Amino acid sequence: MPAFKNRINSLYTLPDEAFDKLEESTQTKTLKNNDFLLDYHSICRHIYYIKKGMVRIYYIKDGREITEWFAYDDNFCFSIISYFNEEPSNLIIQCIEDSEIILLPKKSLEKLSDIDLNISKLYRSMFATSLILSQYRMEALQFETAFQRYEKLMANDPEIIKRAPLKYIASYLGITFETLSRIRNQLH
Repeated sequence: MPAFKNRINSLYTLPDEAFDKLEESTQTKTLKNNDFLLDYHSICRHIYYIKKGMVRIYYIKDGREITEWFAYDDNFCFSIISYFNEEPSNLIIQCIEDSEIILLPKKSLEKLSDIDLNISKLYRSMFATSLILSQYRMEALQFETAFQRYEKLMANDPEIIKRAPLKYIASYLGITFETLSRIRNQLH
């Protein structure tokens, strides 16, 4: 699991012994395109590492699917509110490609955090990173134009543009499919 270890160490460098403990607590799951990693109103009991593939995180509002986030190769995702409050999730995590996922169980992470300071620091770093990314996303939706959001996505996350269906990208950017088409035509 060199990619997983490298990703973990990019958040907080774990000594080999601590990483081995962490790795022992994980499970690997293989899912197909359109399979659900976390279904509506299920409780999120894991942090998910996308070893290979792509998922979208979305919710349903007034019968429409609103894409909140994408996670793909070498990234983490989870439903924050459900994870912390142990309540049914309004967010849905669905594969949009065949995917291989490593599951980090909450109970194991909490136990390991209690006995290993390095894992506790990793755990904190994971949450801090998630909060920072969420703040950036909210600021983009509040203060940037649709055109600016698309340009930023092209610059910072071109994999999403290459791999995700345009209707999901439009929803993620908070715009209609037609607006996304106009923006893409202006740039190409």
